[in-house]
Amino acid sequence: MYGKPTTMCETMGKADIWLIRTYWDFEYPRPLLPNFKFVGGLHCKPAKPLSKDLEEFVQSSGDHGIVVFSLGSMIGNLTLERANVIASALGQIPQKVVWRYNGKTPETLAPNTKLYDWIPQNDLLGHPKTKAFITHGGTNGLYEAIYHGVPMVGLPLFADQPDNLMHMKTKGAAVFLDINSMQSKDLVDALKTVINNPSYKESIMRLSRIHHDQPMKPLDRAVYWIEFVMRHKGAKHLRVQAHDLSWYQYHCLDVVAFLLSIVALITFLFIKTCRCLFRKCFRKTRPDAKAQKRKKE
Repeated sequence: MYGKPTTMCETMGKADIWLIRTYWDFEYPRPLLPNFKFVGGLHCKPAKPLSKDLEEFVQSSGDHGIVVFSLGSMIGNLTLERANVIASALGQIPQKVVWRYNGKTPETLAPNTKLYDWIPQNDLLGHPKTKAFITHGGTNGLYEAIYHGVPMVGLPLFADQPDNLMHMKTKGAAVFLDINSMQSKDLVDALKTVINNPSYKESIMRLSRIHHDQPMKPLDRAVYWIEFVMRHKGAKHLRVQAHDLSWYQYHCLDVVAFLLSIVALITFLFIKTCRCLFRKCFRKTRPDAKAQKRKKE
């Protein structure tokens, strides 16, 4: 109501520092501005002991270990059809499964799968018996898997999740499935692949080592740069001037218009010159043609 309305682009352009929720264990090499600081995995921490009943269920898996399954907090449940497909697949693997799910109990639920409304995801992923993580590809869960070195089976739903899991797939740490079209066999094969193929464990452990090998912890880095901006009353020296350009300057339309004007002027002068030369040549040859005609007569 008061002042000039501000667009989202203008608001984002005024930011002095950007804290990016990823790191080079996840990202591809690319040039970035100096006010972009990576703090991926700042929420990750060592695993804590599980509750007594959950620990007993995990230990009951024996040498096969467990699979942790969560589609995040934004998706409370699935359609019964999809839930039955997934539950049927989970019942075909030798591992025990801890599934965060609060919908109607699937008809195909097997004894090796236990449903929970909420699970201590970080603590489960950090448990030595965890063999795989079925995830929707959210940044928080993905980085917890990287932190603890757990290979993934991705079931992306929306937003940045397909891209996140594609990063993990290209780095050899995950298998990618379409949750809407997959069948039970597809999920079983994907789980067997990431659990039994050692290359997936090796790849995720390589990413985990990269993540842990940092001069400063991600949370400490985030705190440092926030305090840095406060100490210097902003970080204008790290901010590019592109944010202060108008839209036509940002897209170089003024430069394009100038170059097109030069090209048009040169073209115009060239055409005018050619027309003048043509007229002079035509005028010189025309009397000669008349003289030749008179001689013939």
